[in-house]
Amino acid sequence: MFHIIISSFVLSIIHATIPNHWLPLVAVGKVEHWSKRTTLWATAISGFAHVASTILIGFFVGWAGYKLSSSYRWIYVVVAPAVLVLFGLGYVIRNFYGHGHSHNFDENVVPNSSFGKVVLTLSIAMFFSPCIELEAYYITAGTLGWPGIIGVSIVYLVVTVAAMVSFVALAMEGLNRFNFQFLEKNEKAIIGTVLILVGITTYLLNLYPDVI
Repeated sequence: MFHIIISSFVLSIIHATIPNHWLPLVAVGKVEHWSKRTTLWATAISGFAHVASTILIGFFVGWAGYKLSSSYRWIYVVVAPAVLVLFGLGYVIRNFYGHGHSHNFDENVVPNSSFGKVVLTLSIAMFFSPCIELEAYYITAGTLGWPGIIGVSIVYLVVTVAAMVSFVALAMEGLNRFNFQFLEKNEKAIIGTVLILVGITTYLLNLYPDVI
């Protein structure tokens, strides 16, 4: 359980660090002439909407993993880790032959609109852009039952929203001068590598549970 929570923490941090999760919110805040506090509130609300859709899908994926693992131990020992490794390899390959998902907003779509309308627009866009890269991890979390699914969801929610708010706050203080192109270009490769490592670690811990 411990390594599942730690892994979900690391994945959440890496995922939230990608600029396309928070930089558009900085741009919208500037266009709307929001204060720093207002921009951070908009970030927290839209970030919650983004996480909510990912968690909803994750619950179904985790539940399926839980049901299967409760009946077939080989799914818990072999299949769940293998899925993580395969998904990880897939994301690494797609990183160099495809494009990562993004949360890009036209900063002129809702100029001079009320705070509520702007945030609603951003939240809807974020809700319908779940992080599919993280859904595979719910299969492994599901093998631990609902404690694993809920634990991963709480960590993902808190860490992602907190990280998004933190990066927006730092960007408004000048962090946007730094070059995040490498992270944005290699998002899938980074997350894919983490999934592979988590899958291998999970498999080894399943084989040798007395290690921890």
